[in-house]
Amino acid sequence: MDMTALARTLLEPIPAHRTAGIEVLRAADGMAEVALEAPKELTNVIGSLHSSGLIALIDAVGLAAITATSERSEEMEDVVPLGAAASLEFLAPARGRLLATCRVGDEAHHTLRRLLSGETDRARLSTRAGVTDTEGTPVCRGTFDWSIRRMPRSAP
Repeated sequence: MDMTALARTLLEPIPAHRTAGIEVLRAADGMAEVALEAPKELTNVIGSLHSSGLIALIDAVGLAAITATSERSEEMEDVVPLGAAASLEFLAPARGRLLATCRVGDEAHHTLRRLLSGETDRARLSTRAGVTDTEGTPVCRGTFDWSIRRMPRSAP
């Protein structure tokens, strides 16, 4: 199911994502692609995207991939994903337009489907993402561990 519009609605307004200029390109069938044009304000001493920008990109693509496991937009209502841990591996300077991709693995997909279908109200899983530059050079790999829960709805 294509959840690109939902992922854009949920992710692009987040202040860190907005600051970095993160754009959701695709979120469907447990796979996501997000991009950004490395903003000068977020570069490091060598003119590469700072690690804080890269972690925002890894966070965003993981969240988009989580959203992409939904079968209906309503399944994401009241779902709160919180990062529990993250790691980055720097491979090359991250300059220019960057593309991050993430596919939710089978085990994580099963765990998410249990949460999104209402079978459980909590899930723990990891997402793994890769970031490439415009020439397809890998610049970063990252892992994000998530604690996700569905918040109880308030009585009217």
